[in-house]
Amino acid sequence: MKSTIRLLTTSLVALATSGPVTATAQELVVGFTLDAATLDPAAHRNRQTETIIRNIYDGILTRDSQMNIHPELAESYEQVSPTVYDFKIRDGVTFHDGTPMTAEDVKFTLDRLTQEGAMGNDQTSPRQSLAGPIAGVEVTEGNTVRITLSEPWPLLPAMLPFQEVVSQKFIEEVGSDGAATQTNGTGPFKLVEWRKGDSIIMERYDDYYGGAAGIEPVGPACVDRAIFKVIPESASRVAALLSGDVHIINELPVFSMAQVENNPDTEVKTTNGTRSFFIAMNNKGEIFDDVKVRQAVAHALDKDLIIDRILGGTAQSISGILSPDAFGKNTELPGSDYDPEKARALLAEAGYPDGISVTLDVEGAFKDTAEAIASVLTKAGIETTVQVGEGQLLTQKWRTKGGEKQGDMWFSSWGNGSLDPFGIFNPTHMTAARGNSAGYSNPELDALLETAATEIDRDKRAEMYREAEAMAAADAPYVYLWVPQDIYGVSTRLSNWEPSPDSRINLHDACLD
Repeated sequence: MKSTIRLLTTSLVALATSGPVTATAQELVVGFTLDAATLDPAAHRNRQTETIIRNIYDGILTRDSQMNIHPELAESYEQVSPTVYDFKIRDGVTFHDGTPMTAEDVKFTLDRLTQEGAMGNDQTSPRQSLAGPIAGVEVTEGNTVRITLSEPWPLLPAMLPFQEVVSQKFIEEVGSDGAATQTNGTGPFKLVEWRKGDSIIMERYDDYYGGAAGIEPVGPACVDRAIFKVIPESASRVAALLSGDVHIINELPVFSMAQVENNPDTEVKTTNGTRSFFIAMNNKGEIFDDVKVRQAVAHALDKDLIIDRILGGTAQSISGILSPDAFGKNTELPGSDYDPEKARALLAEAGYPDGISVTLDVEGAFKDTAEAIASVLTKAGIETTVQVGEGQLLTQKWRTKGGEKQGDMWFSSWGNGSLDPFGIFNPTHMTAARGNSAGYSNPELDALLETAATEIDRDKRAEMYREAEAMAAADAPYVYLWVPQDIYGVSTRLSNWEPSPDSRINLHDACLD
């Protein structure tokens, strides 16, 4: 209130002593952990990159902060049959260069995502699998896009919010190389400049059609400019927020929450996340090929202690791969209660009466958590050494599709922005799947997951996933840990913005007082 009075007084003085006053352009600045990998919506598999791009490009469908699906560039949609969906595309939408967006642009976008070699130079979009079994896309009745699937895939509407529509004319002019650094979207902001490694500067697109009709308010963005300022180091992001240099920061560390809350100009906002954390155990290795050893690790770990002491209580414990908020979550899994004596007994039964010695791989950002885990495991006879590695190298080491695993354990995670089991269960648990870092294989589970992916009866599908989670929990290929909250620090000047569980930072409606 005091700052508002000061601003009002200053404005009145200016009016009395000078000519007409020009309002200062409002800049909303986000202190963000990572720079974009690309500005081409079809050329990445990175959630941080998508967060930035989604303010420049809109999708056929979108989500609100409660994860409800809304038509965006589509005016409406319907499921015609188990394998056919029709999307009526809006009239009056323009790209940032002023050219009209048409149903042909939507078709081009989906073809570019799904067809082999459609990115140019024989390159296929890394997002192809996110579009599921799309067999064909055609434009019917002028502005209706019909998507035909090769098999039923009830997940389609839940996955389309992750795909942004591009201009066919623009892509054909600049090519995929040009689209990596230039943009021509339909979103609320248009690109001004990308200073790689430093910031992405955007300005309001005044001719914006308004966004999803079901998400108020509808219209141009509230602020004149939006900037994603790249600040990888946590302490620097917090300092920038406290000083007022930025208005939103992501990945606020738990240990900084009190500092942000105690500052009169900032506050903490949280939302349940969609990323499941787990420890992958090498099921093909000499130690963890025995389920009793894997179960021993699960019983040796006091998850509640770590959630309380290390994560500040900002996470939910899980006994299976799915988030507590996910569709088809099995809420009756027996779990593996903390029981170090049972852990030692299981190790003895597996032929390790004196315990085992293992190495836990981890990225640097999670070193402290991994060390806490190692300390607890060691007390239960599982002597654990933490080995810090670079993220990309660890991914290559543990997620070589179908390849042999080289380590003992890996502290890792998998995001599931759709909260549908298909997006996390299939890649992490199916035999030789790209995210199956444990090297786990259960043909019965594979068959169940394949059936569930195409089951159109919602109740039957949910029951299949509950059964699948129970089956996987019994095999214990991973130690299922927790789903942490996403934690943001925000300025009290910020209004009409809430964090979303899918990690999207939607700046369309955000205002600065």
